[in-house]
Order: sequence, then C-alpha cells, then structure tokens
Amino acid sequence: MDHRDARTLNQEAQEELRRQAIRLLKSGMSQKAVAEQIEVSRMAVHTWWKRYREGGWSVLKKRRRGRSAGEQSKLSAAQEEEIQRIITDKMPDQLKLKFALWNRQAVCSLIEEKFGVTYTLQNLSYLLKRWGFTPQRPLKRAYEQRPAEVTHWLKETYPKVKARAQSKNAEIWWGDETAVKPECHYRRGYSPKGKTPVVRQPAKRFHCSLISAVNNRGKMQWMALKDALNADTFIRFLKQLIKHRKRKLILVVDNLRVHHSKPVKAWVQANANRIELVFLPPYSPELNPDEYLNNYLKQTVTAEGPPTEKEELDFKVWISMLTLNMDTNLVASFFRHPDVIYAA
Repeated sequence: MDHRDARTLNQEAQEELRRQAIRLLKSGMSQKAVAEQIEVSRMAVHTWWKRYREGGWSVLKKRRRGRSAGEQSKLSAAQEEEIQRIITDKMPDQLKLKFALWNRQAVCSLIEEKFGVTYTLQNLSYLLKRWGFTPQRPLKRAYEQRPAEVTHWLKETYPKVKARAQSKNAEIWWGDETAVKPECHYRRGYSPKGKTPVVRQPAKRFHCSLISAVNNRGKMQWMALKDALNADTFIRFLKQLIKHRKRKLILVVDNLRVHHSKPVKAWVQANANRIELVFLPPYSPELNPDEYLNNYLKQTVTAEGPPTEKEELDFKVWISMLTLNMDTNLVASFFRHPDVIYAA
C-alpha cells in the first residue's frame, strides 16, 4: 500500500491527522488498521500513540518548524552579545579597522579578528537581521565637533537659557541661514534592478539664500538674501524679528563669524532689553531645529524636479516658505527630531 508523506502537509493538517489516528486507536482499532485507513506508515501511528500515552494531546499539537534562533550558531550567546555591544558603541576606525561604517565586511573582519570565526556575507546578513540590525544612512558629524561641549550644552547651558527665558517672560527662537541650490538633494525612487534612475539638472550654478527663525510653537519668520549674509543684513533681520513683539526674544544661532561681528554685538547690546543672542556649540548644526526646516525646504523645492532658472528657484523657495509660514503644526514637528527634542 502507498503511504502519504505527512511531512508534505502543513502543520494544521499534520495535527489533525495525528488526532484522527488517536481517536481511531481509542475506539479499538489496531495500529495496522489505522495506518491503512489514514494512509500512513504503521511506524508513524506507533510513534504518535506512544507520544500520546506519555504526554497526552499537548505533545501532538503543531510545533514551530526549523531551528530556533541561534541554534547551531558559530558564535556562543556571550560572543554574539559582545559583537553587538561593540558595533553599537564603537566605530570601525576606533578599533583600527579600515572601514568607515559597520558594513557586512567590517563585521566579518571584527568577528574573525575577535574570535577566529569566519562568516560568509549571506550568513552574516541572517545574523544581523536576527540581532535587529538594519542598513541605515549615516548621520553626518564634523570632525571638529567637540562632544564635551555638546554634552555641556544639553545638560547645563540650555537648561539655564530656558530658566532665564521663563524668569524674564522671554521667547526662545532658533535662527539659521541656508542656500538652496537646484541640484537634487538626497532622495530615493523605485527602478528595475540594475537600472539606476537618472535625474537631469542644470549645469549652470545658481542658488537662493535666506535666513529664518522658528520657535517650538510653530511660529517662523524669514528673509530672502540677495547676497551673502553680512552684519548689516543680519541686523536688519533681527530688527524684523523683534519689530512687533512685546516679549523679549532669545535667539539661538550658530557660530558664524557674522554673528560675532562687532556691529552685531554693539546692536544687540544696545537692544539688550528686547533681544539676546545665545550660541550653539561649534560645528553642531544638528542641535538647531531650524536646520530641519532648511532640510525640508530643500527637499520640497526639488521634489518635482530641479529648477532650471534662477527665477524658478526663487519662486519655488518663496512658495514653500509661505506654505511653511502658515503651517504651524509642520514647523513645530521639526522640534520632534531626536536631536532637538530637548528644545521642544
């Protein structure tokens, strides 16, 4: 008699077949007769009956197929934990590995150097997936950035600024300058495998410069710049910023040379009852919420294709900034980025 291969059935069907066999055996049928009726081997019926008598119905239920996570892994659990800790807390160059980021080759090199275990790139992909690691686009940080000053800003300087603003009933705003270019900023699009999409953009160089300021309630103010920012145009923007405000304004800016110029210092000192400048740690644009408004602007302006003329670029920037000016919820959302949530 031909027997069906129960291994080809899904788990629900296998479980039901075992239950049917047990019911027939309990009704008094022999193992041989049950095997013939449900078309399986007599050995299978014998095994099911033995397991049922030892553990009841529960041992006949469907079970997860395949190996469990980590079973027969080349690394022990402790070794896996150590590798995860290393690639979470350190970068390859800190370990004198010739890689900029933890790609698969870098992790393979680390494992081989640390434990003498070799992985293929495909097997390492499965391992990284099991650990919960995914390929990600890195954030950029300047080599010149001073981490100690960033920590001091977050833990001491800004909390004092916030307390001072509350005591003086002042508003905290964040200012930044940017230049929008027609080049397509980083984005992705779907395309058949092996056919990288091409985006055409003008060869001639032109840009649109502006300065803006935002607060955590979604308010913003901006001014287009015809030329590079200088002391006079920055002071003009500061005058515009405080013109119709009854409360004192604390403006947080970066360390651009213009912000520290003598004319700006003199003007701010003369208007100390209305405005105060506070400076971010050097080379730390990610701490400024206005930086995320600028990023959004650049993505928006080129979303439908790069502008081909200066006038078109200026118009798109103008429309985008007016739209942002009216959408306080969107502007406030820039403060929810993990790097600036402290300012929300």
